[in-house]
Parts: sequence; structure tokens; C-alpha cells
Amino acid sequence: MKTLTKEIQEQLTPKSALDLLQNGNKRFVENIKTKRNLIKQVTETSKGQFPFAVIHSCIDSRVPVELVFDQGIGDIFSIRIAGNIINKDILASMEYACKVAGSKIIIVLGHTNCGAVSAACSKVSLGNIDYLLNKINPAIKSTLHKNEIKSQKDIDKVAKANVKNSIKQILSKSEIIKSLKDSKKIEIIGAMYSVNTGVVTFFK
Repeated sequence: MKTLTKEIQEQLTPKSALDLLQNGNKRFVENIKTKRNLIKQVTETSKGQFPFAVIHSCIDSRVPVELVFDQGIGDIFSIRIAGNIINKDILASMEYACKVAGSKIIIVLGHTNCGAVSAACSKVSLGNIDYLLNKINPAIKSTLHKNEIKSQKDIDKVAKANVKNSIKQILSKSEIIKSLKDSKKIEIIGAMYSVNTGVVTFFK
């Protein structure tokens, strides 16, 4: 597997970038790993990086994005925060990744059985965690009837709604990202990872 170069990155489109991620997840689920010389990739990326994608995901230890998408060193920018919520620092990171470093796609990746979403639904209150969980509340209000949780499926529905809400925030709060998307230089896609199967389901 070749290490990404500027030339390879520039040839990619948002569609081909999505294909790389979809095919990578298929290999992951089938337990087929791309053969890579990681130490060689360390050397080859030491003077520059040209990732093709930005993955904005939860900190959950069961969702290691490079493994989930079968990608190597220098292939993706990985942004991780509990509940895959959005703040200015994350927006700045995305703007750098796409506008400056040339990434072609942003994936906002939620997952099933998310602890942050579950905590928000259960109205957990603890120190600075309150600030983060409050950002998930809009997804709760738009998804649950009277904010009532009846099953794990309800929590997973909130997690998906939270992904969609994060995408809306990215586009409303970052003129740079919106402009890149409107000009079709990048794409923003939502996705959900199943902690039971390893399968990533993509959606807009």
C-alpha cells in the first residue's frame, strides 16, 4: 500500500475518498488487513502529510478509526471527543485539514451504545462534563418523545441525530467548510459505527 503523497491526494475526489473509507471498513469487518510497512510510512511521512479524510469521532476505545477504516500512517486526520460534539477548536482543525492540508472528505462518526449520549439522555451532571453533555441535548429534544428513553434503540437514535446535528453546526459555523462543500471540493458525510458488528453505515 502506497503512502499518500501530494500528487495522490490531489487526484482524489470526495467520492473516491468515500470509496476508500467504505472499502476499508469492508476489509475490517472481513478481518482482511491491507499489508503495510508502518515503519516505512513513518519515514515517508516525516517531512510532510497529505491525509485524504477527516474523521470526527467519539473517544470511545472500541472505535479506533484507523483500524475501523483500515488506514495507515498519514492517511487520515482523526479528531476525537466524547459524543463527537462540535466546538471552535474542532472547527479550526477541520478548516486546517481541508483548506490547508487538502483533505477531501469529513466524516462525522457516531456509534451505537455511546456512553456520552447515554449520559446526556440520563441527565448526568458532573463537573465539566455538564458543558459537553449539554451539546447533545438538541438531539435528545428532536428525537425522543418527552425526552423518555424506553430502550437502547432510543439512545442509538439520539446518537444518529447528534451526528446530523454536528454536521449542521459545522456548516452553519464554518464559512470555510461550507464554501468548500458548496464548490464540491469536499463532502461531509454522517456515519454510525456498530460496536456489535464493526460495520459503519454512512448517511447524509
